[in-house]
Amino acid sequence: MAKLYFRYGAMNSGKSTALLQAAYNYEERGHRVLIAKPATDTKGDHGIVSRLGVNRAVDFLIEPGQSLREAFWSRAEAAPGPEPVSCLLIDEAQFLSRSQVDDALRIALVDGIPVLAYGIRTDFLTAAFPGSRRLLEVAHSLEELKTICRCGRKAIFNARLVNGFFVFDGDQVAIDGDHVTYESLCGACYLEESDGRLGDHVSV
Repeated sequence: MAKLYFRYGAMNSGKSTALLQAAYNYEERGHRVLIAKPATDTKGDHGIVSRLGVNRAVDFLIEPGQSLREAFWSRAEAAPGPEPVSCLLIDEAQFLSRSQVDDALRIALVDGIPVLAYGIRTDFLTAAFPGSRRLLEVAHSLEELKTICRCGRKAIFNARLVNGFFVFDGDQVAIDGDHVTYESLCGACYLEESDGRLGDHVSV
């Protein structure tokens, strides 16, 4: 039985690199894969951007409100290869909607094609992204990809910086670029930078 996998980690934990490695492993053995990402992720335009410098264009973008299952099969049938699709790989899966995650589950269970989704669990205020929350609820397999904080402990949170300064308010989605960046922090360092805030709450 095909399964839905969610491989998650803080930013800079090598998620995109792991996705590209998975695609390479399938293709090295003669299997065909499709790679997708939500259109919300504008970094890299139509590509997957790895910190190690390995990049690759996606086969299709997942638009907000779009049926993931329909988009998948439209792409799979529009450019058929010598082999059927063996796997769907999704980068930045936190930006999927609840219904799109449910579509990913249907691709695995009804269509018999494994789906490997990569993303982060929580935003810069430690709240779960809708896509990540649903993946944690329904994925068959959960795997944490680890990275370290500046202090050497395991990083679990994604802190946002604007022009080099930590910020703890704003929209949930802000793609990193020239002015907005992110730093992966452990819980202790996050609380230190946020003056004890977790989301909209202040510790007492």
